[in-house]
Amino acid sequence: MQFTDFVALAARLFEGAGVGVMVVGAVAAMGLVAVRYRGAQRKEGYRVLRHYLGSAILLGLELLVAADIIRTVTETPTLQQVLILGLIVLIRTFLSFTLEVEIAGRWPWQQGRHDEDRPRVDTTADDSRPPRP
Repeated sequence: MQFTDFVALAARLFEGAGVGVMVVGAVAAMGLVAVRYRGAQRKEGYRVLRHYLGSAILLGLELLVAADIIRTVTETPTLQQVLILGLIVLIRTFLSFTLEVEIAGRWPWQQGRHDEDRPRVDTTADDSRPPRP
């Protein structure tokens, strides 16, 4: 196996992992919310679903960007390929930032600020307690 083949395989694996994370994350989030949040807790369940779904999409997008970067290692890109790759990375990065703002309620560089405003996701196994506000 040549180096270029290895890099192409690595890029495809990262792409597959990115798609897989998004699909599995979405299914797991829907399953969790369907089981744990019913009746009066339904509104809280919607917020938790958005949080988990957004997190899965965000991680998947980061893996897809990594795949694009890995792919550039072995190619001698043309100007058109560079522009297309740049546009794809720009769009995915923009989506990542907007998802981060949606999930955390703040920009990524504002770590620690407004953590009390973020929806709290109750991950304990004790279903007898109501979810935290």
